Amino acid sequence: MRRVLAAALACAALLTGCGATDEPDRPAATYEAGTLRVLASSELADMTPVLDKVREKTGITVRPTYMGTLDAVDLLARGRARGTYDALWLSSNDYLRLRPEAAKEIVSETPVMSSPVAVGVRTATVRKLGWKPGDTTWAQVERAVADGRLTYGMTDPARSNSGFSTLVSVASALSGAQSALTDADVTKATPRLKEFFEGQKLTSGSSGWLATAYQRRGDVDALLNYESVLAGMPDLTVIRPRDGVVTADYPLSSLASSNATAREDVRRLSDALRSPEIQREITTRTHRRPVVPSVDPAPGLDTERRRELPFPGSRSVADGLLDSYENELRRPSRTVYVLDTSGSMEGDRLERLKTALAGLTGDFREREEVTLMPFGSDVKSVRTHVVDPADPDKGLKAIRKDTDALTAEGDTAIFTSLQEAYEHLGGSRDTFTSIVLMTDGENTTGASAGAFDAFYAGLDPARRATPVFPILFGDSDRGELEHIAELTGGRLFDARQGSLDGAFEEIRGYQ
Repeated sequence: MRRVLAAALACAALLTGCGATDEPDRPAATYEAGTLRVLASSELADMTPVLDKVREKTGITVRPTYMGTLDAVDLLARGRARGTYDALWLSSNDYLRLRPEAAKEIVSETPVMSSPVAVGVRTATVRKLGWKPGDTTWAQVERAVADGRLTYGMTDPARSNSGFSTLVSVASALSGAQSALTDADVTKATPRLKEFFEGQKLTSGSSGWLATAYQRRGDVDALLNYESVLAGMPDLTVIRPRDGVVTADYPLSSLASSNATAREDVRRLSDALRSPEIQREITTRTHRRPVVPSVDPAPGLDTERRRELPFPGSRSVADGLLDSYENELRRPSRTVYVLDTSGSMEGDRLERLKTALAGLTGDFREREEVTLMPFGSDVKSVRTHVVDPADPDKGLKAIRKDTDALTAEGDTAIFTSLQEAYEHLGGSRDTFTSIVLMTDGENTTGASAGAFDAFYAGLDPARRATPVFPILFGDSDRGELEHIAELTGGRLFDARQGSLDGAFEEIRGYQ
């Protein structure tokens, strides 16, 4: 039950933007000439060397804040970018245009580069399937998945524009839509979409982690992502399906709340990024395609044209497609929350944990299995709940009740508790499975880090494929938690720099 989609889950939703019109106007902060504060899609972190060159030529420094594209649109819609940012640089403004309250926040947009959605398949798998990359269609991909001959990973469509664009591409192609997607198109395609998403074995909130998880696992055949991400990976054949794709055009946009000086610097930055020299630098470094006709794409990028698949014509269709994906089409999630409730959590820290978990219940999907495993000197209890589509509120109420009953006492047995979490998971199941570890301190009792390493090495492959996502909080040991994340193939999240609520929420893209 994604709060980003269901109107019944009220205005706290990530994508519904119900409270956008209630946001007060924020006066534009004084602009520091030559330093643009840019709200940017997270994959644009690879543009740092290019922006360094642009700064040398123009004197303009870009100070980016990276965020998932759909999360950034929500921030914009709520008016929270005013006075904080001068420009917006997303992978696409397509979803933004479906939200009038967000669209009114920008006053210009200039495409800088492009990258279509593509399918990256292990070269050996391509040969086994007998595919000709230039002639392969989404229908062929779907058939290979349905026959059990192809598995893949993709990013979470509710947070990542690459995942959302992939979802739109697949729905458009499999429905045969000739214009903007409608509810009828989605309904028509649903049986085939269910088959298609049975092949999804990896999910992620970011393209970078997805690529790393794919290489670590070794048992997944393909990745669905932007061509630019796939082109830089070894042993992948990049396929742009012949029946069409959705393309990101990375528009740089001025915000309506920015002043004239800032807008002029955005224009100068756009011009510099579209200069032939920088366009060549972009395509060479990032494998994105130039938007200036006089500049050729980097070697290896296929130049044969592909049909641009239609984007949903209304927000209701887009949100309906996301809702269907989250609660019906994709594999269900299974998560064990290993929660430090030792004595040091007494007071404000425990209350912050309870608040964060209670707020998270609005984000749990239908069919999701949630296990709460609070620990101190050892594991205190193991309570598992399922969000049943027939009565989702029952499971959510039970999670909130168990959360409210948490108490703080004891020492901190991190590794013993993690071992019990892995043992609780048992054998392989057809779910996206993960462990979330939240602690405010370092391990003080029970199994040692070395003992846990040995335990983890002895797990069967199915359980060893389950990542741990630790959260830095309070006085927790970064080195200790980084080791757990690296060992298990997870990722560390820092609640000391942001909020505990935000860390739990960000992890949702990986579950």
